[in-house]
This record gives sequence, C-alpha cells and structure tokens, in this order.
Amino acid sequence: MRVILDHVGIAVSDMSAALAFFRDALGLDVEPPEEVTSQRVRAHFLPGEPAPLGDDHPAASLELLEATAPDSPIRSFLERRGLGLHHVTLRVVDLPATLARLKGHGVRLIDEEPRAGAEGSRVAFVHPSAAHGVLVELRESTAGGQRPGLDRRFEIARYPLGEFELISVNDGFFGLDGGAMFGVIPKALWERKTPPDRRNRITLAMRPLIVRGARTMLIDAGIGDKEDEKFRDIYALDRARHLDHALADAGLSPEDIDLVLATHLHFDHAGGFTIRDATGRVRPRFPRAQYVVRRGEWNDATHPNARNRASYRPDNYMPLADAGVLQLVDEDQAIMPGVRVRRTGGHTMHHQVVEIESEGRSAVFVADLIPTTAHLPDPWIMGYDLYPLDTLAQKHAFVENAIDRGTLVFFEHDPSMIAGYIRSRSGTPVVSPA
Repeated sequence: MRVILDHVGIAVSDMSAALAFFRDALGLDVEPPEEVTSQRVRAHFLPGEPAPLGDDHPAASLELLEATAPDSPIRSFLERRGLGLHHVTLRVVDLPATLARLKGHGVRLIDEEPRAGAEGSRVAFVHPSAAHGVLVELRESTAGGQRPGLDRRFEIARYPLGEFELISVNDGFFGLDGGAMFGVIPKALWERKTPPDRRNRITLAMRPLIVRGARTMLIDAGIGDKEDEKFRDIYALDRARHLDHALADAGLSPEDIDLVLATHLHFDHAGGFTIRDATGRVRPRFPRAQYVVRRGEWNDATHPNARNRASYRPDNYMPLADAGVLQLVDEDQAIMPGVRVRRTGGHTMHHQVVEIESEGRSAVFVADLIPTTAHLPDPWIMGYDLYPLDTLAQKHAFVENAIDRGTLVFFEHDPSMIAGYIRSRSGTPVVSPA
C-alpha cells in the first residue's frame, strides 16, 4: 500500500485575510475555489512547487477551507478548536482496498466506503482517535498525478475554440511497460506519478479528437477491435466503452466523419482506422472519410524494420490504399481551413502534431510528443522514441511557445487529464486543467 502526502487542510474564518498571507505575502498560486456542497464547504487549493527532477513524488498542496452554511463541519470545527490545521490528506492508489486494510487492523473510520470529494476525487476519513488526534483524509490517486475520479474516465469533453468545436472522445485504455514509457527516468521517480501494475504496465488513455467546423475531422482513432485475446492480455486493453460509444455520446456516427487525420500509424493511434466485417474482410471504418497520412510515415509503416515492426500492423492502414481513400501529404500544410499539421519527428521520423487556430485562439493535439502530463519535463522522454534528441528539442520549443501563446494542449494518452494550459511556475512548466 503506497501512501503519499497530498495536501494539508486549514480551516479559516476570514478567507480574505488568509489569502492576504498565503497568496499575497508568500506569493503562492491559488486555484479557483470549488464548492463541496455535500459538506457545505468552499475549498481553495494552493498547489505546492513542482517537484524537481531529483525528487520522487509531486509536491503537496495547501487547502484553505471556509464554511458556506451554519451547519458546515468547518463552522463546527472553528467553534470547537479555532483556526488552524483541520486535516491531513494522504493519497492512495486504491481507496476501497486501503479502507479494507485499515478495517482489518481495527482502525476506527468515519467513512467505511468512499464518497465524493473536491475536484471530482473519491475520499474517506479516518477518525482522529485512530490517528493521534489528527483528522486524516484518504484520497484516491489517479495515474498522471491528476485528481479527477476514475468514474469519469470515459467521458467525452467539448471545448469551443473560435469557429470550431473540439470534442475529445475515448477509445478505452491500455497498458505499456512503465520503464519503456519513461526511458532513462528511474522507476523511483515515475512510479509515484503513474503507479504500475504487477506486470510493470502503466495505464494510458486513447483519446482521439474531433474537430467540427465546415467539415468534421477525426484525429487518430485509438486501437480498434481487430486484435486477438493474446494481444488484449499483453496490452491490458480496457474497452468497456470505446470509440463507437464516444461518437454516439457526441451525437455522431462513423458516417458523419469527413476526414481522418493520422499523427502517425502506430497501432494505438491507427488501429481504429479499419474494422473487420462479418465476412472477415478488413475495410475502412469511416465510409465517407478520406484518410490523411504523412508520406514519410506511410513509407516507414509499409517498410518496417526490426525496431519498429511491432508498432505497425498492416491491417490498420493497408486497406485504406486498397479502397482508394488514402491521401498522402509531404509537407507541413493546412488540412482544412484553420487546421495544420507540423512534423516534429522524435517518436517516429515523421511524427506530426496538429495545430488548430480560430479567432485568435489556438489548440494543439500533441500526440506522442508529450503523451501524458507526466512527460512534460524535458528529459522525461519515452524509450519508444526512435529519435529522442529530436523529441527533446521539439518538446522544449513547443512548451515555451505554448506558454507564450496560451495554447490549449490535448494529451492523447493521459489517463486523467484530457486537455490543459501549460504555465510557468517559478521557471518550471506545469499544466492547469482546461
């Protein structure tokens, strides 16, 4: 059972005075307040400084708590105990299992089952009598270090951007070896952000993006459903809900897609380009769509080598050429008005990101340049990247530009955060959820 300090809760009676000290005098950032209606509490989170590379877990935060009703537990606490420390929150990976373990040790619990907490999390409280007078909150951790609860992981999300509507959809989750996902970064560092399973696999999302404007474009399409049980076991596929469900949730069907754009042709991005029909024939999944692929990536995928062969599976893309729906592009260019591709290389020689601009606002679908928010620091680069120094240079330049422009960034593989804005905090880039 892994336990990490998440934050310290402080009960305040005068929020303006509290912010004058923590925000104005100390210079701490303050996130927008959140109402926890079940507890009649308003919570203000003050994130700690990001952990340096040599640290092995994210920095803890402060949480300022004010009552919103006369019967709020915070009001009662202030009347009994006065200002000060209200609780300590510890982050755990599996909250039900942690509660079962504590009950087995005879620990007195306030909550024997998880309940809803701030920022979409699941929480439970340990009685102060069992923790030497300290109220202890247990909070369920999620991979990637984000707080949203796991019950929301399959949801679609809509983001207006000028004349466009951007819809993040989901093709499920899969697992890859954590060491391979973080390259030279030691496990002691990455496992705190993305806890592995017993086979050392970390959970990754597959989040294609729909761009709706004059035409409807789908960027990448997840892993699809053509693979056998051995493949599903190796990659820990979780497709309890998948792209067909997500399209329906968005009010769309495969027939509504006009363009399908590939960032590259690895199986977790292009597997959903095709389907196997009742006769066993593999055909394009989106019957009206043209499929846009970079020519260099197509050449690499159709002529794989010993290093990249496992990532390219011909059934995912060869039927596109056979059906006459394949468009190859050679340069960075507009795919439709306001949507451009830009080659970054790094992950593959011809890996590309998708840049979207409208009415002075910008968004980027970064694909495997920054697969999860845990990969934001410069040296946190996948071992899967064929040209890691290209990734290093491209990522560093991209992050600086995204900070300057206020770009909305979509993280295709992060299991918890769909999109966010990269900010600079004391010279260190961090992601704020959109």
